[in-house]
Amino acid sequence: MKSVAIGIFDGVHQGHQKILAEAAKYGPVTALTFHPHPTSVFAPERTPPFLVSLEDRIELLEAHGASEVVVIEFTKEFASKSPDEFINQVLVESLQAKHVTVGANFTFGHKASGNADYLVASGKFGVSAVPLAEDRGSAISSTRIRSLIIDGDIERANELLTRSFYLRGPVVHGEKRGREIGYPTANIGIADHATIPADGIYAGWLTVGEHRWKSAISIGTNPTFPGVRGRQVEAYAIGESGLDLYDKDAKLEFTHRLRDTLKFNSLDELLVQMKSDCTKAIELLER
Repeated sequence: MKSVAIGIFDGVHQGHQKILAEAAKYGPVTALTFHPHPTSVFAPERTPPFLVSLEDRIELLEAHGASEVVVIEFTKEFASKSPDEFINQVLVESLQAKHVTVGANFTFGHKASGNADYLVASGKFGVSAVPLAEDRGSAISSTRIRSLIIDGDIERANELLTRSFYLRGPVVHGEKRGREIGYPTANIGIADHATIPADGIYAGWLTVGEHRWKSAISIGTNPTFPGVRGRQVEAYAIGESGLDLYDKDAKLEFTHRLRDTLKFNSLDELLVQMKSDCTKAIELLER
């Protein structure tokens, strides 16, 4: 039996995982997802930042049980399909679905006129509508998780994701100030529209190739040093020096928020705090 799970699945969080688990009851799962986000087509100025790239979304869907992932390009033309056209052309003819699993709030077709009940009424396949997963009285959603990350509440976001939130990007050249003071950092080039945690210092992991290091991560403008600079994401692989990581792809996992960004009155004060940050990061990462 061909079991199809449908959703945008940004982040593949706890709620999405419930949809995939339900779909798996009916056979090997084909995850049907859409790219780009529908909002970017109809209201580009309101496009939400993404939790993971499309490539990572596919990887996570497969890690949580999808045997294949089908990506449909979301365009105005596609959005104009009637609910019946979506059912017949996509689900029946293309995917040959025998069972379809969606979230209870799923809508589809022109002006979002189709929903789970419409799928049932079509009689073309079995349908499961999974109630929205809740945590502490509120629905688990990509929007909620984005807000937690942007507010710096990385631990709560990770609970809802069931994994550490991460960013990916190439290691780019920075000001090399960290190297000068004994804390060489890898500056990460971040994709446009990525979800960036609030300014501050975090504990986490820096992975480049086969190597994974405990890290202290800084996000912000480094107000201790004079001059104007843009917001940066940089990681210090604790205890490591002489690493040549430039232009290599890096993965930066965030596990704990250590503190807010502070402006120090002297370099000595900063160095004392950085040593304390690294000690605290190691303690948390070794738990």
